[in-house]
Amino acid sequence: MTRVMLVDDHPIWRDALERDLVQAGYEVVGAFGDGESAVRVAPAVRPEVVLMDLQLPRMSGVEAAAAIVAADPSVRVLMFSQSGEDADVLAAVKGGARGYLVKSASRAELLTAVERTAEGRATFSPGLAALVLGEYRRIERDEPSPAAVLTERETDVLRLVSTGLSAKAIGERLGVSYRTVQNHVQNTLQKLQLHNRVELTRWAVEHGIAD
Repeated sequence: MTRVMLVDDHPIWRDALERDLVQAGYEVVGAFGDGESAVRVAPAVRPEVVLMDLQLPRMSGVEAAAAIVAADPSVRVLMFSQSGEDADVLAAVKGGARGYLVKSASRAELLTAVERTAEGRATFSPGLAALVLGEYRRIERDEPSPAAVLTERETDVLRLVSTGLSAKAIGERLGVSYRTVQNHVQNTLQKLQLHNRVELTRWAVEHGIAD
């Protein structure tokens, strides 16, 4: 049973979402009205999918998504918002969201989006996928440094990997779990199209990341 966390500051809307998800067979492990609470509790309840509103009190949906994914890169965030503005969609994706659905979506569309997100597939409301793809193509044309695709925490982990530290030792150094370190390493391997720690270390040295 897929574990889902809800984050929306409208109680009636949040309750309706929880009811729909439970009826569809999902396990709702938390429902919160602000981003700060979601970030604080997520490590304890370990959701697989977070259904996140964009506009939240105390911490925005983009900030909360980034914090949750930084703590556990295996978590998949689906942004669910009233806004379909280009800037909001791109900010959400850059913050770590795997997909973006506007709240005009039907119940069936929402449940399909949650299912696709749980499977690791990107999911967007009609028209938004083309926007995101266009942005990535623009970035590719600008030919950024390969290191630019790594998050700050992935870079920190890579730097420590290059020193020969174990995942456990890296976790102790950064104050995160062994599992989180392993997730960061796997994400970095995928992003850089490398295969093991030896190749990671060589890459870090070649790109000036190693100490």
